[in-house]
Amino acid sequence: MPQFRPVPVTDALAHELLSEYFSYRAETFPSPAGYVTTFPSDEQFTPPHGVFLFVEESGNALGCGGIRQLDSGRYEVKHLWVRPEGRGAGLGRQLLSELERRARQWGAIELVLDTNESLAAAGGLYRSSGFDSVEPYNDNPNATTWYRKVLS
Repeated sequence: MPQFRPVPVTDALAHELLSEYFSYRAETFPSPAGYVTTFPSDEQFTPPHGVFLFVEESGNALGCGGIRQLDSGRYEVKHLWVRPEGRGAGLGRQLLSELERRARQWGAIELVLDTNESLAAAGGLYRSSGFDSVEPYNDNPNATTWYRKVLS
């Protein structure tokens, strides 16, 4: 059974997981301009304005992800990543659900996120989790698709 543990994004293991995620994206990014890496800061992911979580099984960190508050009632999902050895077990969906649960606790009325269409599995996860495509809400150079989920 996976466990979800909040950690500062500056934690050594958080930095390791984010580095793996950013390296993977840089290697597989379809644009000739390349992937732009931006490490998050702790203040963006500090409750109740945000949180960064590890998903762990048997003490092993298999993934990470966070939410951060953009405005009152609006939170953004960021850096959802599951290591290759954790894929196929539904950990990404469970992590996304846990992030949504925490956002709801803090009064979120909507979740937003951006992604790149080259991440087909991620897009499928978001759509099957109730996210709908929307117009861009930011100028992320890595993003090609933006999503929103209204929380009732």
